[in-house]
Amino acid sequence: MAGMVGTERGARTRRVRTAAALLTATGLFAAGCTGHGSPRGPADDGRGQFRTAQPGTSAPDTPKRSKEADGPSVLAVKIDNVGAARPQTGIDSADVVYAEQVEGGLSRLMAVYATKLPKAVGPVRSARESDLELLRQFDDPTLAFSGAQGKLMPLINRAPLAARTPEKASGAYFRGAGKVSPHNLYLRPKRLVPATPGAAALTNGFRYGPAPAGGTADTSETVRFPAARFTFTWSPSRQRWLVSMDGAPDVTADGKRLAPATVVVQYVKVRKSAFHDFLGNNTPYTVTVGSGRAKVLRDGRAYDVNWKRAKAADGTEFTTKDGSPVNFAEGQVWVVFAKAT
Repeated sequence: MAGMVGTERGARTRRVRTAAALLTATGLFAAGCTGHGSPRGPADDGRGQFRTAQPGTSAPDTPKRSKEADGPSVLAVKIDNVGAARPQTGIDSADVVYAEQVEGGLSRLMAVYATKLPKAVGPVRSARESDLELLRQFDDPTLAFSGAQGKLMPLINRAPLAARTPEKASGAYFRGAGKVSPHNLYLRPKRLVPATPGAAALTNGFRYGPAPAGGTADTSETVRFPAARFTFTWSPSRQRWLVSMDGAPDVTADGKRLAPATVVVQYVKVRKSAFHDFLGNNTPYTVTVGSGRAKVLRDGRAYDVNWKRAKAADGTEFTTKDGSPVNFAEGQVWVVFAKAT
């Protein structure tokens, strides 16, 4: 992924997103925020039963581009991140991992794959409203998730992405052993996207190359959600940031320590959405369009930078205080969305 991957906005092929589709999606977002969502929980009800929209609220899928004609797109997978879901599978193969806050102050991950597909990924869980805004930076991504709150499904169905739940692609999902439902749903990625699109599909604005000047030596950073904690510890021998979750080293199901090359702590607005879980807890909405501050961790150093994303269809620009672009280290990138104070 060397060079300025995803930075040339004019080179992006966003012609597939017509003005009509964008207006439709925008209208649905506005409509979705006028009232409260259903008290029902995620579409995976914990018993292995999958539900999409409630009767009378479903919306037909909008026409999607032909994958055969235009090539594959990135695959984004919503991944369970509570203690019962660990160790997880396939996260180490992702190009980018996003961490967001969900109900009860817990965390959930979204892993994005463009250059490599593992044999399995999971546990897979449900989507959230703010995922749609985050994913607009990619060209018609495929989103794999277990389902969503009933009144959110029409927005997902109208968004410029290919939504793939177990109901729509049952042959791509399976229940694994060793964990109880709903923490045992896994995806076979190649059954959704047989080929990877390559690094050029990572139109998220990230740049890779030499480290910026300055920064401060940093060996450990912790990001706290109300009921979750991420710690990234620099390993000089591996030249990577070792991930710990809630105070415990985070490893994959096959024993590999999660170790991204770059970690971004991006400070964003986290507001209430129009939706609730089955207990009545409001679903947080992580706002990823706008601007603010961030901390970039790479090569054992920390850099205080600024971030900017003018429109949902844009990637995010990271710049130093003097406006110079910030390069990330080659390898996996983690972005943790922390609440701005």
